[in-house]
Amino acid sequence: MYSWRFTNWASLLLLGLALSFFFFRNPPRPPQNTAEGTPKSIYDFTVKDIRGNSVPLRSYKWKVLLVVNVASKCGLTQSNYKELNMLYEKYRDQGFEILAFPCNQFGWQEPGTNKEIQETACTMFKAEFPIFEKIEVNGENAAPIFKFLKSEKGGLFGDDIKWNFTKFLVNKEGKVVERYAPTTSPLEIEKEIENLLGSV
Repeated sequence: MYSWRFTNWASLLLLGLALSFFFFRNPPRPPQNTAEGTPKSIYDFTVKDIRGNSVPLRSYKWKVLLVVNVASKCGLTQSNYKELNMLYEKYRDQGFEILAFPCNQFGWQEPGTNKEIQETACTMFKAEFPIFEKIEVNGENAAPIFKFLKSEKGGLFGDDIKWNFTKFLVNKEGKVVERYAPTTSPLEIEKEIENLLGSV
């Protein structure tokens, strides 16, 4: 019996020493919600448009937003731009905005410069909604806005964006309410957009 107690005490002592060593070498990180301020909504970000101008997203306050990572040479490009244009034309005067962020991380399907992307999006695909500068959405160099979006709504198999035309729906308070897969048709989101706009 004494041998059993000694063994257990020895095990606990070794465990305590191991944990102490671990935390000494790897002190716990401070909480993310520090005084410096973790973003609380999409309005806390400033991004650059396709021309390189800074755009504070608080300028879209009280609007319903659909944030999309786009590409010009994807199999989903034609249908997505067509349906995004339809939604934008129908709801823009009711307080709806689409924010499109070109990204070349998926099959190198957005290889152009910002100027070339703007020409393609606005001329070939007739986009009238705002197009922003080309960014990365995954990895160490991911744009802060997409880090925030992913932290608010993770994906089915991890938080990373899986492909072009992932969509994030943001309410009038700047909070992410839903994330949609690349294969989700923009028109499939129409009812949710109407609900957030208060048009039904």
